[in-house]
Amino acid sequence: MQIIPIASGKGGVGKSLLSANLAVTLGQLGKKVILADLDLGASNLHLAIGQTAPKLGIGTFLSGESQFSDIIQPTDYPNVRFIAGDSEIPGLSALKPSQKNSLVKHFKSLDADYLILDLGAGTHTMILDLFLLSPQGIVVTAPTVTATLNGYLFLKNTVFRLMSATFKKNSKAAAYLEKLRADSSTMQRLFIPKLIEAIAAVDPESAKQFQDKMQTFRPRLVMNMIDEPKDADKALKIRRSCQTYLGLDVEHLGVMYRDTLQDKALSSRMPVVTYKKNSVLSQAVYRIAEKILQSETLQFDDIDINETYDLAAEEASDDFTSKLTIVEDILGSGTFTVSELAETIKTQQYEINQLRNENTLLKSKLVQAAKKGFKV
Repeated sequence: MQIIPIASGKGGVGKSLLSANLAVTLGQLGKKVILADLDLGASNLHLAIGQTAPKLGIGTFLSGESQFSDIIQPTDYPNVRFIAGDSEIPGLSALKPSQKNSLVKHFKSLDADYLILDLGAGTHTMILDLFLLSPQGIVVTAPTVTATLNGYLFLKNTVFRLMSATFKKNSKAAAYLEKLRADSSTMQRLFIPKLIEAIAAVDPESAKQFQDKMQTFRPRLVMNMIDEPKDADKALKIRRSCQTYLGLDVEHLGVMYRDTLQDKALSSRMPVVTYKKNSVLSQAVYRIAEKILQSETLQFDDIDINETYDLAAEEASDDFTSKLTIVEDILGSGTFTVSELAETIKTQQYEINQLRNENTLLKSKLVQAAKKGFKV
């Protein structure tokens, strides 16, 4: 079984979108898939695949209210089963080590081709540990400055977590690392390759163990919510930072364009790949799934990292052309002229702004009414 943890440095970049749609796509391609909602502080992945609010989930398992086998539920999609999270139980986002170890043990015993873990956003220790269950976890990011920075910082924290887990508690390497942690400004400026050189001077065995693990650690990147082809190049910034500061190379798994179709699919309680299979967004998910399937038969040395970035750039350009073709088809059909299409967009933007203003006014009235009621 291949475990695919999907994480992000910050929320709102489409991590759950990719998790749900990738699970359904791999199921359509004949693979047995289990999709698990590990965003335990805000578990709502069931909405993306049209599941009813779950009565059983990771929360009920950890509290002893259900067996692990009971929380693995069927879905309406072929070959796909689902494990719900539970945001109702206080403190569930910060699991005890024994709870985390129990989860990992049960995850590894599952009968499936793929286990997709939709992790919470951020760099909590539990999230990093779950991401490290696979050498090829996926980091989802977006082309904004904050999203790319957070994508890099997530990988940086993951590397430091891998280092901490590698060094034995009483080793010289662990002591050296702990001493550095006391000076946060020094930690922020550290180059991992230089740090390992320094550790190798005091504890060569620990340094070698970490280097061996880094050789097999190959996280993958998905750039989501791009608006134009040049946005795909933002992934290169993350790659260069990882190479320079972490001694880590990151494979590019693909790009996904921003599309309001996702909101429509979500409101219909359906994955995009089912809601509109031939859309540009759906085709991007299918490409990513195909690459994952191809990686089953490839070794790390067989993958040319440079080629993955070149291919992502080509895909971004091709998808942009497809999106323009759709607009041209609308214009060519005679349904809209260019000016009519522009006017329609302006009208929709105006209506959206009006709704936002009305919503703000209603919220204000509700707050005032609540305050009056409280005083009474």
